[in-house]
Amino acid sequence: MTAAPDAVSPPQDPAQPRLLAVLATGQVLGGTAVATSIAASSLVASRLSGSPAVGGVASTASVLGAAGAAAVVARVAQARGRRPALVGGHLVGLLGAVGAVVAATTGSVALLLVSLLLVGSGTAVGLAARYAATDLAAPARAGRALALVVWATTVGAVAGPNLLGPLDAAARSVGLPGVAGPYLLCAVAFALAALTGWLGLRPDPLLRARDRAGTPATARGSVVVRPWAVLRASRPALLGAVGIVLGHAVMVGLMSMTPVHMDHGGAALSVVGLVIGLHIAGMYALSPLFGWLADRAGPARVLAGAGVLLPLSGVVCALAAPTATGLLSVGLVLLGLGWSAAVVGGSAQLTASLAVADRPRVQGSVDVAMNLAGAAAGIVAGVLVTVSSYALLGALVVVATVPFLLVAARSARTGRPAAG
Repeated sequence: MTAAPDAVSPPQDPAQPRLLAVLATGQVLGGTAVATSIAASSLVASRLSGSPAVGGVASTASVLGAAGAAAVVARVAQARGRRPALVGGHLVGLLGAVGAVVAATTGSVALLLVSLLLVGSGTAVGLAARYAATDLAAPARAGRALALVVWATTVGAVAGPNLLGPLDAAARSVGLPGVAGPYLLCAVAFALAALTGWLGLRPDPLLRARDRAGTPATARGSVVVRPWAVLRASRPALLGAVGIVLGHAVMVGLMSMTPVHMDHGGAALSVVGLVIGLHIAGMYALSPLFGWLADRAGPARVLAGAGVLLPLSGVVCALAAPTATGLLSVGLVLLGLGWSAAVVGGSAQLTASLAVADRPRVQGSVDVAMNLAGAAAGIVAGVLVTVSSYALLGALVVVATVPFLLVAARSARTGRPAAG
């Protein structure tokens, strides 16, 4: 096991531009499948069961599936490379989508929930793809490569939810229940994403990176990587990991309760959708800018920026009444930007701080923690808003993120390189 990055970083591999295009294409397809499932699953589960509570369970199933799949994807990448890990994850998502079509057709809630666990694999692949984008990138452009793959998710995040109506009609036209329509699209998108990766990820970016770094072939599949020991041994890597996990937990907690808060003020669904749409735009639209800043100014400074944006979003949301649509929009956009800075800056910092041999397992472990933290934050946020108020949730976001701001700002001021 190694805890430091490789001493000599080779320049960008000639195959990097083509591989980056393949990864971005796969992200568009996989992101469309995941976003469509997220948009539809709570509603489908509620209709099949007749219970809104089961709708909440459906959303949790996808998150838990993503957390479990992240660990498996990382293990496969560690042993076999990125290509089989990403393709295999998309195939598991395809299996889940097919199962969801069957569940929607037969009215089986249990099968739907199991299927959504498998669909969560698509989320794990989408997260892993951002790291694959950095394997062969020149160190000075790794942040931009990572951010491009994150940005590509925007297409699916916007397109998927807006196709629910046409998908309902399309399913009915072929004799299936309308609720099966979203999962038909998921199945097609996952299949195309898997095919794109299988045909296009040649050479395998991680295996090529190991060759270029001089990692012994005999050690590649047998290296025992203890992710948390690696993180404890590297403060820059730990800072990146904390930024990713904290940023995602804060985003999920505050975002998930905003529609509930607005509903208390009688907001129309169209207004709620507009606010959440602006939030999603904040999450993805400026990720290339944060990638560029990570390359030019250093990932620690981008993390410090996230440390400013996240508590600021908490302050704005805490002050916003349920009817204050404009103020809530500002708060949710700031929240999306903070998430983007945390994920892009944290991922760039984490990757630059790790040796090639350690990356897949450590990155995968951080993504597991990221998904579990998001699931826990959603639950905690729901309890807080139920027993107290949305304003208290916003205040808690400030309390949780200001210490991270202080640590990240100190790291940025020291001018310490990301690799430590």
